[in-house]
Amino acid sequence: MPEGGRRLEVRLLGTLPYGEGLSLQEDLVRQRRAGEIPDQLLLLEHPHVITFGTSAREENLLLTASEMEARGIHRFDVGRGGDITYHGPGQLVGYPVLDLKPDRRDLHRYLRDLEEALILALRSFGISGGREEGLTGVWVPQGKLAAIGVRVSSGWITSHGFALNVDPDLSFFSNIVPCGIRDRPVTSLGRLLERPVPVTEVIPAVIRGFEDTFDHTASVA
Repeated sequence: MPEGGRRLEVRLLGTLPYGEGLSLQEDLVRQRRAGEIPDQLLLLEHPHVITFGTSAREENLLLTASEMEARGIHRFDVGRGGDITYHGPGQLVGYPVLDLKPDRRDLHRYLRDLEEALILALRSFGISGGREEGLTGVWVPQGKLAAIGVRVSSGWITSHGFALNVDPDLSFFSNIVPCGIRDRPVTSLGRLLERPVPVTEVIPAVIRGFEDTFDHTASVA
């Protein structure tokens, strides 16, 4: 754990419907911009949902609306960057609400820092995650382990974030072209380790990765 640095308040929210997560982020962005709260990291799971980012294309959704309804999958069009993404049980979703001022006002750096935090977390499990040139996220030779899509609002306050495939049902990814990338598979920590991995097992490593990457001192709210 870094000594000094900024304070990071971590909120462990369990399973939260996607719409409630959006509303909570909006409230926290407002509070962070006003200086009412320290930097935040929300860690949670979502029920089955497919989200469309600002550059998403409709053809990357491979289900009809009636098929989505029958499978219990909701849809949201959101203000983050990126294409189409799936969230569901067994996937650790992280929403950092950070003030990037004064010395981190660089979107490219922020994306790389998010990747680095997750790469550090994966090392705790003996997994060597890495980057792919020209792409965002965390990768291993077997496929994509984590997707990243962020929004930076006025005042350099961040929202949205990352989705780390801990041990989800990977068959749900066949309903979309994940992040618009057709030629690369998606994998999970559970598949790589060849054992069930609960999301709660991964949370401490992710928190440490954020502390080390962003020079924060974390406390769980």
